[in-house]
Amino acid sequence: MESRIHGLPFIKKLIAILLAFGPGIFAIGYTIGTGSVTSMIVAGSTYGMQLLWVLLLSCIFSGLLMFVYGNYALLTNETALFAFKKHLKWGKWIAILIIIGVSFGQWNSLMGILGISANIIFEIIRIYVPGLTDYQYESVLIIAILIIVLMYALLLVGKYSFFEKILVVFVAVMGFSFLISLLFVYPQPTEVLQGLVPSVPEVKGGKMMVAAFVGTTMAAATFLSRPLFVKGKGWTDKNLKQQKKDAIIAACLVFLISGAVMAVASGALFHQGQPVSKVLDMVGTLEPVAGKFALTLFFFGTLSAGLSSIFPCLLIAPILISDFQSGNLDTNSKQFKLITAFACLFALIVPVFGANPIEMQIVSQVFNVFVLPLVILGILILVNQKKFKKVYRTKLIINIGLIAALFFSVVISFNGATALFQYF
Repeated sequence: MESRIHGLPFIKKLIAILLAFGPGIFAIGYTIGTGSVTSMIVAGSTYGMQLLWVLLLSCIFSGLLMFVYGNYALLTNETALFAFKKHLKWGKWIAILIIIGVSFGQWNSLMGILGISANIIFEIIRIYVPGLTDYQYESVLIIAILIIVLMYALLLVGKYSFFEKILVVFVAVMGFSFLISLLFVYPQPTEVLQGLVPSVPEVKGGKMMVAAFVGTTMAAATFLSRPLFVKGKGWTDKNLKQQKKDAIIAACLVFLISGAVMAVASGALFHQGQPVSKVLDMVGTLEPVAGKFALTLFFFGTLSAGLSSIFPCLLIAPILISDFQSGNLDTNSKQFKLITAFACLFALIVPVFGANPIEMQIVSQVFNVFVLPLVILGILILVNQKKFKKVYRTKLIINIGLIAALFFSVVISFNGATALFQYF
């Protein structure tokens, strides 16, 4: 195997390495989208690196939850919501509530993601073809329709391995674009260290931003879909170590890429006193600092973040419903095709009405935190039931981590509810 990979060109070798990560690539796709990028840019440009600690904690807990959900699936051959329904008291209604909450949050995000992605493509083209400015609405709408039609066509292929390869391309472009952008503009090392000390900006929107950070980085959809993607990969209880490694790598990459976005915004804009409220504001503010090449590179990263999120967001509702019904995802079923088609039409709402998706994008990230305590509590109970202990005894350190994650999610949910109350 090693000799075969060694003979491949560099790009093919890189893709082979990325594919070896497994279902973690979906976790990165779910987690880092234009909503996440927007949150990181707004935070970096407004607060510097002050919220880096929130990102770090969210990624640590995300890695833990991916590991626990993946382990449970490999050891029991049961998926998340199916296990909730089968083993938990009131599990059926808890599962239904989670399906509604997660799907609502992801579809709301999908509207914003498609709108922002279409606008980013338009802005990249406009940098080199300024004459398109007079046809912005028409151009953005056509781009949005082309994107969503292409994504739906790719979904109809209906194979896990194909989905994985598409996401590998998007995630690789996104990661390298943001990390290379970091070479052009970066914060001081002391600011990075200070950002690891817990503090909340005592300004309007500070609490909202903290909740949005957790909502986008510690996303319930990532953990709930993990068992189905692990099964789709063909892993069994013989792949426990590989599953653990995959969860750790995914969490580290989410922290590295998201941190790079925040750092670029902080280094370029925070000290210039130029906070941004939307990604597209960076066209005018980042270019003088980093140059046209760095700007284009950063926007390609942001676009890849959007495209890598559209794909999993379209999948989330049929994934959760299939999980609840049988614990198996049939991507060739009529149900799958109808739900994803409806999601595609739903995603076009923002581009069709020409609305500004940015503010609602951040608000939708906050809504994602409210189902998080249920998702963590559910798996905490499952892995400590007598039936499961006969198969695998959950370590004390894992239980402590899950309890800490539950406490963190409850605090953030309360914080998010307070922020939304103040917002509305």
